[in-house]
Amino acid sequence: MLGRIVQIIAALALLAYPFAVYIGLTRWDVRAAAAVLLLLVAPAAIARLRRHRASDVRAVAFVPVVTVGLLALSAVLDSAGFILVVPVFVNLGLLATFGSTLRWGPPMIERFARLQEPDLPAAKASWCRIWTWIWCVFFFLNAGAAAALAFLAPLEWWTLYNGLIAYGLIALMFAAEFVLRHLKFGRGPVEALQGPPSGGGPRR
Repeated sequence: MLGRIVQIIAALALLAYPFAVYIGLTRWDVRAAAAVLLLLVAPAAIARLRRHRASDVRAVAFVPVVTVGLLALSAVLDSAGFILVVPVFVNLGLLATFGSTLRWGPPMIERFARLQEPDLPAAKASWCRIWTWIWCVFFFLNAGAAAALAFLAPLEWWTLYNGLIAYGLIALMFAAEFVLRHLKFGRGPVEALQGPPSGGGPRR
């Protein structure tokens, strides 16, 4: 139970990062803001690493380790730039994770799909591979947008994009894939077993 609570707090801390950055940089100096962010992010990073076996830690360590490292550099060098480029490295880490599954397989979206449909048909496996590529392109473009905002835009724009718009785009991607998959393949096996939505039980 305690581990679950820690995971929820860690997820919330990561989601709140852009707004915490905005509050920190507009109210305190860079070193103080970086120190507070370290206190916020470090437990989330540790919780993320503890969720995985020792053999898998190296595969998921990039984003939390880089995030903590950038915040530490920001505190030591008194530079806000290291704080602002964290979303860039988060997206690059996701790009590397998804992209590596395209080479060594199975593609990331196929792994998710097989959790509900272990005997995935070839047509759906091909669909999952295409959508893994689409997610890779998305993470690449998102990293570019985050970098441009970090170096060229006001802090308000950076916060709006990384704290709201980027999450909206992710939700839109999920929704688009869901709708297009159902239009192409129809209802999945789990949904078929559940039957059509109904207001009451079967009639006799």
